[in-house]
Order: sequence, then structure tokens, then C-alpha cells
Amino acid sequence: MAGVDSGAVQVNVPLSVGLIGPGLIGKALLNQFIDQVATLKKEFQIDLRVMGIMDSKKMYRDHLGLDLSKWKELLDTHGVSADISKFTAHFEGQDFPNAVIIDCTANAEVSQMYYEWISKGIHIVTPNKKTNSGPFDQYKRVRELQRKSHIHYFYEATVGAGLPIISTLRSLVETGDKIVKVEGVFSGTLSYIFNSFNGEKPFSQIVTEAKAAGYTEPDPRDDLSGMDVARKVVILARECGLQLELDDIKIQSLVPKPLQGLNSAEDFLKELPNFDEEMESQRKDAEASGEVLRYVGVVDVKANEGRVELQRFPKSNAFAQLSGSDNLIAFTTSRYLRQPLIVRGPGAGAEVTAAGVFSDLLRVASYLGAPS
Repeated sequence: MAGVDSGAVQVNVPLSVGLIGPGLIGKALLNQFIDQVATLKKEFQIDLRVMGIMDSKKMYRDHLGLDLSKWKELLDTHGVSADISKFTAHFEGQDFPNAVIIDCTANAEVSQMYYEWISKGIHIVTPNKKTNSGPFDQYKRVRELQRKSHIHYFYEATVGAGLPIISTLRSLVETGDKIVKVEGVFSGTLSYIFNSFNGEKPFSQIVTEAKAAGYTEPDPRDDLSGMDVARKVVILARECGLQLELDDIKIQSLVPKPLQGLNSAEDFLKELPNFDEEMESQRKDAEASGEVLRYVGVVDVKANEGRVELQRFPKSNAFAQLSGSDNLIAFTTSRYLRQPLIVRGPGAGAEVTAAGVFSDLLRVASYLGAPS
């Protein structure tokens, strides 16, 4: 039997990376790059070079790969005015093999560039939910072009931060399993709030403390409205083959109607205690039946619908046993009919979200020839 040629030349797989949005997730990702670049090159033959960084105001580009330990200084002192067309042009052509743009924004305008990037041979990795939960025709256009062109477009971190939600669902679908229902606590913020809502403190106090701890958006109504969960429901529904729009999702908002039009988050938090009695009543009713409240997103494939709603679960149910800001997603399928397949873990935080993005980037590298 022929032996392995130990003298074979190891060829590095180059990755020419552009990062848009060096905010919380983007910064965490760049720090992870700093820690891993040398190991990736030595152990996995991946030559990862960041060739450009852009925020909302400035961009810095480099033809050899910038010094990651000085990225902020370079952007601040040598950056030029941000121009997404010029940033894109930097990654075109043969100068940079295997160009990948990582979109770490939540910006709809940036996501509208995806079709152009794919058409120019640029791979995309992103936690930005706007394309996959936006108008179905635009989403379909991007996906069809991506499949025809064999350009990679990975978005694991759009649902569940660093948890393997999209990849698990895709594996089930691609191996012929039939999805019946996908149900989950998709918001780390709302997971924390309802895990803490146990009768010891009023609902408004928990929301206020969650905001102070940095768990919520600057305006907690952005979390409590259910819109973020609805976007994740749309993304998962489309992975299941449903052609749902965001407007099709039935959303039970947790923002009392009289407070929806208030001018500021401060005004909202000031008025929210007036509605504590209503929430406490729901909690007590659930507790009297041995149940707890959880805010969940549901993709019901048979009914061809998506929902975001406050549900009650028995204390023996996996959804009732969450802690902190954990996410939990249950896949009910033809194979997992009696007992759903469950994925659970941290569903929020810059570090775990960045790790999900980094994992997608390494998947691009493996598809381009890096050893597994």
C-alpha cells in the first residue's frame, strides 16, 4: 500500500478579507483573528489577511494585509471617507484570491450590496439579518445568483449567535427530513427577562435592570416589540422552503399599546410599571398550572405560517429550564417527531456571535481547499 508522501508541499489557501462594521461583534472578531491567524496558517494552511476595514465614516485598505494589532489606529489616523463602492472595488479582480466580505452591521443598505458582491465573485459571511428576512423577491434573487455562481454566502450567526441553528436545519432538509415545526427562544434578551420573571420582582424592574446591564437594545421596545424574533422566524421559515414575508408573521408585541408611541426609552421605562399588574396576572395564572411564560418564535411548516408569541410551558419542558440569556431551538421533524431535536446555548453576546461568524469564514476556507 502506498504511503503518505511526507515531503508533499503544503499550499496555503489565501483568504482576502474585508470587514464592514467594526462594532461590538466586529471588534470581537478582529481580536479572534489576532489570536488565531498564526495557528491557522501553520496548522490548517489558511493564509487569512484582512485587506480592508470600513465603519460608517471611514475605511482603511491595504494591498498586503493590515497589521491587525493596529487596525483601530490605522482606521482612525489613515482612514479615508467610507465609500462602499470603492471598498468593493478593492476586492475585485485577481489581485486578491478568495475575496470575502464580512458584513458585521445590521444595516439594510450594506445588505443590498450582496447581489453585486456575488456577481463580482466575492464570498459573503454575515450576522446581518436584513437580506434573509427582507423582501422575498430580493432574497430569492441573491440566493439564485449565489447558487449559480458557486460563490459562498454563509449566515449562521443571523439566528442564535454562535449556535449551529442554520447548519442543523440545513442538514435536516438536505438529507431528506421533513420539517414539521421549528420553535425557539431566539432572543437572549427576552430569555433573560422571562427567566428572571419568577415573582420576586415586577416585570418593569426586570426590564430596567436588563437595560442597565446591557442586555437590551438602547430602547428596550426594540426587543419587546418582537420584531427581532420575527426576522429570525422569517429566516428559518425560508430555510424550510416557505415563502413568507416579514409582514406575514403574527407578532404578539410585549410593548403595551399606549407606550408604543412614546418619544424616548426613558419615558417608556417610566410608564411601564403601570402595566406590571397585567404581566403579573399572566405569570400567576401560568404558575397556578405548574407552568412558566416564555417568549417564542414558531415556524409551523404544515400551516405555512410564522408566529411570535408569549407561550406557557410545563416546568418539566426544556423551554422552562432555560437560564440566563440562553437560546433554545426545538426541531420537530419526521425523524424527530416524538422527541424534538434540541439545540441550546448562549444566544447573545459579541464573543459568541463573532465565533459563529469566524466559523463560517473557516467553512469558506474548507470549501476552497483548506484541509479539514
